[in-house]
Amino acid sequence: MKLYLVPTPIGNLEDITLRAINVLKAVDVVLAEDTRTSGNLLKHLGITKPMQSYHIHNEHQTITRLLERMLKGETMALVSDAGTPAISDPGFLLVRECIKYRIPVECLPGPTAFVPALVNSGLPCDRFTFEGFLPHKKGRQTRLKELAEEERTMVFYESPHRLVKSLQQFAEYFGPERQASVARELTKIYEENVRGTLQEIITYFVEKTIKGEIVIVIAGKE
Repeated sequence: MKLYLVPTPIGNLEDITLRAINVLKAVDVVLAEDTRTSGNLLKHLGITKPMQSYHIHNEHQTITRLLERMLKGETMALVSDAGTPAISDPGFLLVRECIKYRIPVECLPGPTAFVPALVNSGLPCDRFTFEGFLPHKKGRQTRLKELAEEERTMVFYESPHRLVKSLQQFAEYFGPERQASVARELTKIYEENVRGTLQEIITYFVEKTIKGEIVIVIAGKE
């Protein structure tokens, strides 16, 4: 009876620990955000294991049944498509309920996109705030106004098609001369880290076709 949270590679399949592989081999079932994506990883690792879909659209409906199974003795590993579960991905609700019912929870260390992006940025990383994905509409302007006064380095996730628009909004609220960094396709062959003022980064990306997962790091207010 146990729940393991197992980080998976954010791009480079070599970025998985021996411990993570051993846990995936040992558990009774793997809970996956997308069984096709995680199935490809398990196949790459030579692991055959029952899988069950667990994602943002079904987590509320499936938690009770998963808890019942674990209380009967099953061990489960929760994985997301990439990175550490529950960081801008499903996982928090299941962890909370496991703790409530005294089911042991163990989170393995491993890949998380914002850490290399933050360290690579060259911006202060002794104190920072992780904001993940900002709201698309309701509450977005309010949050941007609040963050304009934030003195710590700020870290955001963003999708490729919204990158330039978000950078333009950051420049509007934080000032175009605020230092920033954009990390794209981390750990992959086309990894890119673009650093400079928000205006310089906007100018760089505005004419480009942007692909891959995006992490934006912005200096805090001086």
